[in-house]
Amino acid sequence: MTIDTTVIQCDQFIAHPPAVVWRALTDPSTHAKWWAAGDVRPVVGHRFTLDMGAWGHQPCEVLAVEPERLLRYSFAEGSLDTTLTWRLEPEGTGTRLFLEHAGFDPNSPLGRQALEGMGNGWPGILAAMERALSR
Repeated sequence: MTIDTTVIQCDQFIAHPPAVVWRALTDPSTHAKWWAAGDVRPVVGHRFTLDMGAWGHQPCEVLAVEPERLLRYSFAEGSLDTTLTWRLEPEGTGTRLFLEHAGFDPNSPLGRQALEGMGNGWPGILAAMERALSR
């Protein structure tokens, strides 16, 4: 994992083919098992919210879709105003899942807090996906 002042990047090997990992990213019931409940769908322009518990419901909008390869959406519009990019690459019999969480404002107390918290949290969330898919 790497973190600079505005971007978090990390990756996780998932022992499932890209189609299964794609479903984890784009199927609301599967998505809720490893990260957050919300009506995520792989349709450019689709607006949805993710239930982040104590952080509330965060508005999102799908910005780019390449089935089983790339999903990008805005995250926490109106507060963090960041972007999540999920990139899937086949690796052996599984998938290497890359995450880039970009757009943090290092000059904002909320931006700095979110960068630190999410920088520490993302590796565990990606590992949670692996565990959820292995059940």
